[in-house]
Amino acid sequence: MTDPAGDRQRPLRITLLAVIAVGLVLLGGGLAVALGIGRTEEPSAGSVDAGFSRDMSRHHLQGVEMANLVDERSTDPEVEQLAFDIAETQQNQAGRMQGWLSLWGVPQSGGEPMAWMSGDAGHSAHDTPAGVPMPGMATEEELAALRELRGTAFDVEFLRLMIRHHQGGLDMAQYAAEHAEITTVAQLADTMAQTQSAETGTMTDMLAARGGTPLPAP
Repeated sequence: MTDPAGDRQRPLRITLLAVIAVGLVLLGGGLAVALGIGRTEEPSAGSVDAGFSRDMSRHHLQGVEMANLVDERSTDPEVEQLAFDIAETQQNQAGRMQGWLSLWGVPQSGGEPMAWMSGDAGHSAHDTPAGVPMPGMATEEELAALRELRGTAFDVEFLRLMIRHHQGGLDMAQYAAEHAEITTVAQLADTMAQTQSAETGTMTDMLAARGGTPLPAP
């Protein structure tokens, strides 16, 4: 049985996320100043601060893309709430990072993904499958297959892909938390690492409860 109130809330959720996306990109520079990142701290394009902000914002936006598929394909309230929380959090964080890049005068794209991480950080762009710029990201084929699913089959595959997505971003967040020179960037990276580790545990339990098994870690 459908929930009319829930059906009415879904478009509102999508609208809310769109407003967050636009607002944070446009106001990102102002937010960065408010958070203590001023013009006196402008990292180079190859720095940990800029590289992390550029790559993780791209990584996050694919997570948001997957989470936004849930409303029309899942009927599981627990999965829907998880997806909404992930989309809202990661859109917010991506907006902050893109705002910082604008403030620093650093391009928001280009360069070799993860080149800002040293060789002993665990992963590099060369460790990932063809067509996948960073560990944990889904391929276009995987995303296309996910869009075709509905119900429990969708929930299982969504959880499998999102667990791997979180695992893939963990090394990046942990490395930036330890090596970023700007305190606010390091703090955001540390928050991401803690949050995504906790969410991975939650999603792993949810996946098992729905009869699924995780994908191989990236």
